[in-house]
Amino acid sequence: MRTRGLIDFHCHLDLYRDHAKAIADADESGVFTLTVTTTPKAWARNHELTKSAKFVRAALGLHPQLVATRAAEITLWEELARSARYIGEVGLDAGPRYYRSLDQQKNVFETVLRTCASLGEKVLTVHSVRATKAVLDGVETYLPKSRGRVVLHWFTGTASEARRAVELGCYFSINAEMIDGGRRSALVAELPFERLLTETDGPFTQVDGRPTEPRDVAICVRRLASLLRRDEDDVALGLRSNLKALVGEPIS
Repeated sequence: MRTRGLIDFHCHLDLYRDHAKAIADADESGVFTLTVTTTPKAWARNHELTKSAKFVRAALGLHPQLVATRAAEITLWEELARSARYIGEVGLDAGPRYYRSLDQQKNVFETVLRTCASLGEKVLTVHSVRATKAVLDGVETYLPKSRGRVVLHWFTGTASEARRAVELGCYFSINAEMIDGGRRSALVAELPFERLLTETDGPFTQVDGRPTEPRDVAICVRRLASLLRRDEDDVALGLRSNLKALVGEPIS
């Protein structure tokens, strides 16, 4: 399957061995790639390296797993937010390792949502591990649909939470590991196709013993097409249409 026109809406290109090469390779592949950052201090370099890219965009983030030690960086994040159309990785993580910082995370996430609502036109890629209800509560309270758009990255919530997310206008970015033939696949199959995008979450996923790259999102498209019993090219075309509806950026 050709990669040009595919979508990797959540990837950490600055965590690859050669950051500049990772961006250049993604751009050459023609995959619309959103490279997220985990701290606002990483924004400047990511923004600089992607300015001339045709297919790669940088997102301004403050990862919930880092809030315990970097909550004070929310001030810098607020300063930079005017310069970023895309926001991420942000959100909440109530897993065992990060639960102690959950109150701090909620304060930071509230600031992110309020700032995005104030500025308008932001597209957020959001982490919600074991915290889907709290994330959706925050979106409903602080970020009206008319003021920003939310993509739930690697969604692990329940079917009822998925329905609530849809009602709130959220999208979902799906990776190949979510389509494993089990319960997660069943949930993916129930999501409205018009709200789906694809992702790799590289380098935190692997293929053939190496970190996943944006071009590997073709594996996800293939699995999604099989799951939905649709033609691969038809699925890829539909995903591009979803991206355009979300961000207003056509990709060729």
